Amino acid sequence: QVQLVESGGGLVQAGGSLRLSCVASGRPFNQYAMGWFRQAPGKERTFVAFISTGGGITRYADSVKGRVTISRDNAKNMVYLQMNSLKPEDTAVYYCAAKMNNLFTTTASSFGSWGQGTQVTVSS
Repeated sequence: QVQLVESGGGLVQAGGSLRLSCVASGRPFNQYAMGWFRQAPGKERTFVAFISTGGGITRYADSVKGRVTISRDNAKNMVYLQMNSLKPEDTAVYYCAAKMNNLFTTTASSFGSWGQGTQVTVSS
């Protein structure tokens, strides 16, 4: 089990940028692949980005590809989501999540640990 806490959300104008952060504790961080998901009001939780245990493999949802970058710093137990060229449709609560192997998946149920979420609001 690993505990996750997100931060960095806020209110930003369309076209602006935010960097979300997630810090892990409780278990060795480098054993976990990490993902970011988001959930807008009245919508299902959807996949945003994935990064392998060592950071060498990344995957993105088509809706954000080219605008976001996932990265990690295993020495600091941190994973990040840099978000640029933000759009109003990016408005959602963003969650980081951890899984125990490096198989890429967009399925939320494959991730065993979740943070509390951080709100991102993009104004038009």
